Amino acid sequence: MILYLIRHGETASNRDGLGLGRGDVPLTDAGLQQAAALGARLAGEPLDRVLVSPLRRARRTAALIVGERGIPVEVRDELIELGVGETEGLSFPVIRERYGDFLAHWQDDDSATVRMPGGESLDDVARRIAPLVDEIPAWPDAAVAIVSHNFVLRLMLCRLLGVPAQRFRATPLGLASLTTVILERGRVSIRALNDRCHLETA
Repeated sequence: MILYLIRHGETASNRDGLGLGRGDVPLTDAGLQQAAALGARLAGEPLDRVLVSPLRRARRTAALIVGERGIPVEVRDELIELGVGETEGLSFPVIRERYGDFLAHWQDDDSATVRMPGGESLDDVARRIAPLVDEIPAWPDAAVAIVSHNFVLRLMLCRLLGVPAQRFRATPLGLASLTTVILERGRVSIRALNDRCHLETA
């Protein structure tokens, strides 16, 4: 089985360095171009099923990937991004000024247990997505794409690889990135991680 883990294209919040979690912001023009480049990249690859976060930046990315294939796109609520609470829409300097204690703990080895101010922790997200991730090896589909968000996809990789959630920093995933995972006879292997070659011409 081939599993494509895809992060959505650019939004204004990403571009401007603002906190972004559950905020339902659209793709920028650059983000639309990135998503179209993803679609072109995958046009010649097998794709049987697409699962997507309910947020429109992910749904629009998924739509541009699917294109004219006619593949059903399944919205899955558990794929929504980490709830960043009170840091939504704030710049990093403002977050550092207002929530310095939180940031100090966020850098610790136990960062997965630290809850965003008024939001979720990484462990909360890991528990939310665990049933879905555990379903994947049993899916009969040959090729599945999951279009979601930074923290969700990193934590999915952690669970697939059997490593703790606090190791999420080992798997950086840029905007409009493609990570290809092979699941075969109970084994998980990474064919490509954070692949953004398609953006060179976007």
